[in-house]
Amino acid sequence: MVTDSLFAAAPEVYQLPIFIESVAMSTIDQVAQFLNEFAPTRLAEEWDNVGLLVGDRSASAAKIMTCLTVTPESAQEAIDDNANLIVAHHPLPFRPIKRITTDSVATKMIWDLIRAGVSIYSPHTGFDSASVGINQSLAERLGLNQVVPINPIADDPQQLGAGRIGKRATPVSLESFANEIKNDFGIKTLQVVGQPEAQIKKVALACGSGGSFLSAAIRAGCDTFVTGETTFHTALEAKANSVSLVLLGHYFSERFAVESLAVTLADQFKDSIVWASKDETDPLSWM
Repeated sequence: MVTDSLFAAAPEVYQLPIFIESVAMSTIDQVAQFLNEFAPTRLAEEWDNVGLLVGDRSASAAKIMTCLTVTPESAQEAIDDNANLIVAHHPLPFRPIKRITTDSVATKMIWDLIRAGVSIYSPHTGFDSASVGINQSLAERLGLNQVVPINPIADDPQQLGAGRIGKRATPVSLESFANEIKNDFGIKTLQVVGQPEAQIKKVALACGSGGSFLSAAIRAGCDTFVTGETTFHTALEAKANSVSLVLLGHYFSERFAVESLAVTLADQFKDSIVWASKDETDPLSWM
């Protein structure tokens, strides 16, 4: 005979709910917004192409790689390391393009990066001119004080602008100045215009290819102009005006800044893995 006890309800088991904290991953749009505050696009030159150039704003920014330029080497590094976003100082694309095919190096890189889900953001000349941008950082590395833009932007509340002018606390010779730069940047050789004993007191600078700022530097009474690269005729203009000219090379005048930018982004987006390209190198060398 079956007793009622066999049908007695089993003791009810209570399970505590399990709460799993969901941490939202940073998005491409959040990184883009931060970069637009850090290196405002309003500071960019009219001819430039800055901001988010390729990508989906809603996509994850779990892995971010910075570089000076998107090259076949840095693009492949981003793809191999599963980057979601490349923050490249130099824009890709820079000029308008009519088709994206594998027929040219530039458009093949864009095609490959899109297929791999890699977005591209470029701060370029906005980063050059920002208050914590490349030219300001370069001025500080050169030991300059009383730093101001070469070309201030009209009506800008922060008095920002392109290039920088500053003064040395203690004047040095061109030879000593060049040696300081070589030691600081790890550069074996520099191109210069001027006599080794020429005194360096008031210095103008512009990262990258900044020869167009020389005339403004001369008008401002600078005795020295520092940039990455320039033309032969700009070098002649510097010599004719008794202005010492120091050429760091385009790569060395800007690459240090994208390395610092990687540190800044890593600090801002702690849920992201951020690194400066390891495969990017200066295409120029001395033999």
